[in-house]
Amino acid sequence: MPTDTPAPSDLKRGREVVLTLEAFADRGKSLARVGEGDGGFVVFVAGAVPGDRVRARVFKRKRGFAEARLLEVLEASDLRTTPRCEYAATCGGCKWQHVEYPAQLAMKGEQAVSALTRARLDLGAADVRPPLGAEDRDGSGGLFFYRNKMEFSFSAMRWLTDWEIATGEAMDTEFALGLHVPGRFDKVLDLKACYLQSEWSARLVNGVRAFAKEHGWTPKHPREHTGYLRILAVRQSAHTEDRMVNLVTSHHDEGRMAAFADFLRAEFPEATTLVNTINSGVAQTAFGEAVHTVFGSGLIRDSIGPHTFEIASNAFFQTNTVAAEKLYAVAREFANLQPDDVVYDLYCGAGTISLFVADAVKKVVGVELVEEAVANARASAEANGVENCTFVAGDMLELFKPDLIEEHGRPDVLIVDPPRAGMHPKVVGQIAHLRPERIVYVSCNPQTQARDLAMLQEAAAYTIEAVQPVDMFPHTHHVESVVGLRLT
Repeated sequence: MPTDTPAPSDLKRGREVVLTLEAFADRGKSLARVGEGDGGFVVFVAGAVPGDRVRARVFKRKRGFAEARLLEVLEASDLRTTPRCEYAATCGGCKWQHVEYPAQLAMKGEQAVSALTRARLDLGAADVRPPLGAEDRDGSGGLFFYRNKMEFSFSAMRWLTDWEIATGEAMDTEFALGLHVPGRFDKVLDLKACYLQSEWSARLVNGVRAFAKEHGWTPKHPREHTGYLRILAVRQSAHTEDRMVNLVTSHHDEGRMAAFADFLRAEFPEATTLVNTINSGVAQTAFGEAVHTVFGSGLIRDSIGPHTFEIASNAFFQTNTVAAEKLYAVAREFANLQPDDVVYDLYCGAGTISLFVADAVKKVVGVELVEEAVANARASAEANGVENCTFVAGDMLELFKPDLIEEHGRPDVLIVDPPRAGMHPKVVGQIAHLRPERIVYVSCNPQTQARDLAMLQEAAAYTIEAVQPVDMFPHTHHVESVVGLRLT
């Protein structure tokens, strides 16, 4: 029987307990406190909302905390709402659809700021702003259909939801096209609906599934590493009519691609280009050893601000175009750009930030590891008539050294937008040694951002002037954080 008002000693693995959730925690979980003293023993529950009273089963017990799996909501929080998507409770795409959006937004702002304060960074004089939320584009408050890119996985191991099992219907469990179940590299939900990208994208997924099964094309088996189909990646421009379909397969089959191209032209004529990425390796990614353009240009075009960008199948581009425009406007504001400034844009991707700020400064130098992204950045600069941007391809750790500074000039402003893992400590050290007057750090991971800024402040005297959280991904716990710093 579940233990109501449990003591810490009740929190043993396999034990059912009744908990009242008090606050949001990291990674979209909520927490309850059990017992007395020092704030109580903390229990994390995924899928719960502060204010919920729930029945849960403990599945992990550590010295300092426990984790429990939500079994039943006994009393619902005022912050809880009904998800729009039937897969929301199982799918990893939008884990927060059950949370009212104002509460999501408040939590994201708190998450970004608390990461900085936990790293003991001084925000006393900083302009700490409330988080910027989603804009209404489709009548949903901008909460749905906001992604310009989606990757749907094929798998020979389909995950059945509880409600699919409850129907009692016989289902094909050896073919799935959809999104992975959280924590499972092998199991994929066979999604018939998705509200992340567009209605067209969801129809395409269903059409491709039917076509593949009709023609006997086998999905990848995640354990045996067999099968032809791996990923269906879709890119859809927010500001043009361009739509890319990228079918990732284990090998190139010209006959199959010709048949698939005919199918798309007939059933989904809105697709402007089809590419076939070959990934014969073990990792289930949309990157591979070769990319074949079957029809169209192999690119899509999208705009951020006044500039149009060419985006290849494997190039990085901000996934929420409309929110990216707001994010970049904040970065530009925090940089306090001057006409004679030399700006370095580290981890520049396809050069979107570089081009966004180029008209306000003397020169921009973008540095990026992925050569294809640099090629896209150069092409976009040329197509937009931007002549004061230079893009350099290579590893940041190897490139960001005195030779680069000697060739391109000392930066007045440094803009960094690294991957989730943040910056290498040596890169942070190089920045501290260079001592640019202004730094803007754009991050999709507030924890690694705070770690890097703490290291930077240990090595050089920088003051945090402003902090702006930005919500790029409604219904997830992810948040972008923009921090502006000045040398003191």
